[in-house]
Amino acid sequence: MPTWSEILAELNELAVADDEASRFDAVRRRHLAHLHQLTGRPTIIYYSDWLSGGSPGALMTLEDMQGFMEAVRGLPGGDLDLVLHLPGGSPEATARIVNYLRSKFTGEVRAFVPLGAMSAGTMLALAADRIVMGRQSQLGPIDPQILQESQGRYAPARAIIEQFDRACQQIKDDPGLLAAWMPILQQYGTSLLVECESAEKLAKSLVEDWLSAHMFKGMLNAAAKAAEVASWFADYKLHHSHALGIGRDDARAQGVIIDDLEQHQALQDAVLSVHHATMHSLHRGAVKIIENHRGDAFVRL
Repeated sequence: MPTWSEILAELNELAVADDEASRFDAVRRRHLAHLHQLTGRPTIIYYSDWLSGGSPGALMTLEDMQGFMEAVRGLPGGDLDLVLHLPGGSPEATARIVNYLRSKFTGEVRAFVPLGAMSAGTMLALAADRIVMGRQSQLGPIDPQILQESQGRYAPARAIIEQFDRACQQIKDDPGLLAAWMPILQQYGTSLLVECESAEKLAKSLVEDWLSAHMFKGMLNAAAKAAEVASWFADYKLHHSHALGIGRDDARAQGVIIDDLEQHQALQDAVLSVHHATMHSLHRGAVKIIENHRGDAFVRL
């Protein structure tokens, strides 16, 4: 398996006269084509540069549907391999992507997570029939995050609800505390609490439906099992942090179907080579890449 530095050496060996972006594209596509040749399955990578500073363009949005339309066009509609490296984003966009892929591919959908697929990225992985993870790979909690415009940051929906409940209880016990709570309560919009509750229900219901329909299809008590797993991933009180990494052993303990990437050496080498090559591309100006094994790509700079 080419390591990070060996992929970089491969890039540097290409002719200096070549355009830099073309060199990175050529190496990435070479390894992506090799992965397809190894598995015999249509393969699509869905990567964003979320580890280098948090560009808003790295988040999953409905715009990404354009990328999938480009990557899916002309592919056979049987099995599909997805290679994911995502921070999360819009659950609504994730739902559209899942529905689109499932309408196009009627066979097994397998999700590879070489390093990380968090939040809505985890939701997308859980919509697959099975997930392939390495020792270093991680998923994440799916509890929704609500943009607090006044503070310029995202906050867990459950934390907002619990803070409001705490304020109500403390003010009820001691009305004199109203003045202390007022600056915080004034930041709450008229529909904020309802939006938080709806966001929680949406994340859980989407994952529950996907698990029941795909990963747990045909199992006894599939619906109940799906509801339990979705609730576990969405439990803010359990995970405490939205950025907490959930490794394959913890996810597997909940019943998620996960294969070990190390189980097949050639497959591990091919997947990690694609990962390293794509990460090099992201570090050269691209913030998001959706691309199939034929080189049909949507790249956001």
